[in-house]
Parts: sequence; structure tokens; C-alpha cells
Amino acid sequence: MTSTAPLPSPAAAPSDRRRWFALAIVMTAAFMDLVDVTIVNIAIPSIERDTGASFSSIQWIVAGYALAFAAGLITGGRLGDIYGRKRLFLIGIAGFTLASALCGFAANPEMLVASRFLQGATAALMVPQVLSIVHATFPAHERGKVFGLFGAIVGLGAVSGPLLGALLTEWNIAGLEWRPIFLINLPVGILGLILGAKYITESKSPRALRLDLVGVVLVTLAMLMLIYPLTRGRELGWPLWGHLSMAGSVLVFLVLVLFERGKAGRDGSPLVELSLFRVRSFAAGIAVQLTFGIGLGIFFLVWTLYMQMGLGWSALRAGTTGIPFSVSVSVAAGLSVQKLVPRFGRKVLQAGALLMMAGLLIYIWESHHYGMGITSLQMALPLVVMGVGMGLIVAPLADAVLSEVPKEHSGSASGLFNTVQQMGNALGLGLVSVVFYGAIGDRLTPAQIGPAFADAFEQSLWWVAGVLALIFVVMFALPAKPKQHVEGADAAEPAEADEPAKEPVLTH
Repeated sequence: MTSTAPLPSPAAAPSDRRRWFALAIVMTAAFMDLVDVTIVNIAIPSIERDTGASFSSIQWIVAGYALAFAAGLITGGRLGDIYGRKRLFLIGIAGFTLASALCGFAANPEMLVASRFLQGATAALMVPQVLSIVHATFPAHERGKVFGLFGAIVGLGAVSGPLLGALLTEWNIAGLEWRPIFLINLPVGILGLILGAKYITESKSPRALRLDLVGVVLVTLAMLMLIYPLTRGRELGWPLWGHLSMAGSVLVFLVLVLFERGKAGRDGSPLVELSLFRVRSFAAGIAVQLTFGIGLGIFFLVWTLYMQMGLGWSALRAGTTGIPFSVSVSVAAGLSVQKLVPRFGRKVLQAGALLMMAGLLIYIWESHHYGMGITSLQMALPLVVMGVGMGLIVAPLADAVLSEVPKEHSGSASGLFNTVQQMGNALGLGLVSVVFYGAIGDRLTPAQIGPAFADAFEQSLWWVAGVLALIFVVMFALPAKPKQHVEGADAAEPAEADEPAKEPVLTH
């Protein structure tokens, strides 16, 4: 393959500190995105009080970001392959910072929803470049360490979001109430833009690729047809057009696959690189990621609503309650990639799914047993068990999905990886109206609200446990042992040996 000669150069210089500075910058951007998802959940009651937003608006404030993010990630990843990952990263972080400012100064729910859509769309340009820059910059023997750091960042993002959201909302800085949760992105984004321009090395696909505009339209249309009816269905009484739209989305996805297959044969520039699905680790990992995203989308929103609207807790109390969960995710993620997965392979990920299920079952029992008197301390045990389980999945899954992908397709693969998670997340958020609000009766008295939320929370956790059981089964399709990352190996050798080992997987 003609692309193998120039690619090892960045990885062949282990003394080059620039790539570690670049890693810190792109990880900060990933952290900013993760915080922005979780920070909003904790501020929902404050946004609702201050703006008078309806339940539908609240759902769109959360799901609008996820939908725009999911719809644009594949395109964002491919644009990085074509025009340069550094360039798209900088455009994305600049747009994300601007959109954050618009969210912070939104005058009404409609403006906030629109700004969240813009925020999601610009994040779709920024985030796919993170993993593709890592993939193009670091040799195989260093990626295990890097993905361990990525898993730790996921945990820190999960803990920092609720805590920052709670603190900024409680402090009510300058009477701005919830608005600083978005404005805090401004200094971080500006700093990332300046340092990224200096330290990130440009990389792109060595092949001449063109943007597949028809593919962009098809993938965006399919996502909208699937997720919009889910999000609005309950409020509108599940109209017939909603069911037809969801069924029609399957046909659009099928048309997309057929078109992309023909596009690959005609000019080799499809939006979705279908040949990636011939890589077993990639195809199986994508299926796990999609299902995992659905479960997380349901859990995190339902959990926040249960604590603040059901139990009547403050944002600060709800935010601090999640600390054991997030710390557990961060610690387990670091251990899983570097220590456990090289020895036990996919069994580590399956153990993670079982642990998350166990944590959910403990949580269901505690919620039922303690009722409205449940405390943050009593929640710590199920949250720690769930956190450890999630940590065992998130970091090694990213490594398994991307480890055997050729570098010229790393942007497309990273976009797909992030897309299916966000697609699952958006589907999960849409399903909240079914599995959570569908279990809450209408015209509740104030005394009935708390018990109704607690009961709906328990029912929702059974759904999430079912999703995790499905994930456990799908994980059998992952390779028993992932491609090994030998930490002590010579840097140049793995980088040069990496490509020929992968290429036959895609061409047989």
C-alpha cells in the first residue's frame, strides 16, 4: 500500500513531545464535549424554571445536541480525511465555542434548542478528529496507553459535568442561574484553538477523496426520520405519521448502504466506508457501541429526573451523588486497557456488562426498599458497581474498534464509532418518553409525584438491564483477544508492521 511509507514518521520519533501536547489538547476537547452532555442534565430543573420550557423543549435541549451530533459525525470524520484532521478540529472547536456562547445568552427555550443543535453540529466536526488524530499520530505499541487515558477522560468528564453543573447552578453567578454551564466553555475553547493551531500536526488520507453529498443527505434524513418521532411521539399521541417515519428510516438506511456500495465502486469516495465492516473487531464493536449508547441515553436522563424531580434533591446533592460512579469509571478504564484486556481479552468487556447489570439490580432493590427515604450514601454501592462495569467497557471498546483500521480510513472509522454511540444516545433519550414518562400517570397530586417518579425510575432500570444483557451476548462476536500493544517494543517497528497486517483483512 503506497500510504505506508510516510505514515510512520510521526510515530517513529518517541522523543517528539509535540504529539503529547497534541494529545492533551484533543483530549481536552473530548472532555469539553463529555462535560457539555452531562452538565446539562443536572441543570434541567433550573432551565425549566427560568425559561418556562415545556417537557418537549427540555427533551430537545438534551436530544437536539445528540441528534445533530450523531447526524454530522460521519460527515465530520470524512471531512477530516479529505481536508485535514487538524483543520477540521480547529473549525469544530471554534464553532463549538461560538455555539456555547449562544446557548449561554439564549433569550428563550427556542433559541436554546437551536443553539444546542448548532453546538451538536460543530461538535460533530471536532470530536471525530480526536480518535483519528490519535490513530494517525501514535504507533500501535503506544495506543494502549493512550486509550487508557481516553477511558480515564470519559470518567472525569462524567464526574466533572454533574459537579460543575451543580456548583455553577447553585452559585447563581451574577444572577445568571444555569447560563454559566455553557459560558464556561468559552475560555477552554479559545485556549484549545490557540494551542491546537501550534501543536497539532496535520494529517489526512493519502488518497484523493471527495465528499459524498448524497450520502450526507441520506444519513441525515434517516437519522431524523428515526429519532424525531421517538422524541415527540408521546407528546403528540403517537400519530400514524410517526410510525411510518420510523419504518421509512429503515428503507432510507438500506438505500444509503446500496448507494455507498455503488459509490465505492465508481470513485472510491463513499461517505461510509463499508469495507470497514469486513474487519470483524470493527463490525462487532460498532454493534456493541450502538446498543451501549441506547442504555446510557436512557439511564443518565432518567437518573437525573428521579433525583431532582422525584426525590426533590438540589442540583448540588444530585451532582455529588454521582461522584462514586464517575471515579469508578475513571479508575476501571485505566486498568482495563493496560492490565486486564491484554490478559483476558473480551472477557473483561463482558464482565463489565455483567457488573453494570448487577449494579442496576442493586439500585432497583434499594429504590424499592428505601422508597422516598433513600440517601446518597445508600446509592453509592450500586453506583460504584455500575461505574466499574462501565470503565471495563468504554476504553477497551474504542481500542478494539479502531486497532485494525487502516490509517487512511481512520477519520471515517472514528466518525462511525462516535456516530453509533450518539445515535444510540439519541435513541435512548427518545425512548425516555416511552419507558419513563409512559409509566407516570397524568394529573398527579404533589404527594403522588415522588412515588410515581421512583416507580418509573425502577421500570426504566429494568429496560437498561435488558439492553446490557443484549450487549453481553453481542460481545461474543468480538475477537477473543485484541491486537496486542507491546509497550516495550521499538516504536518504528510496530508502526511499519501495522499496515500490512491490516490490509488483507479489507481486501479478501
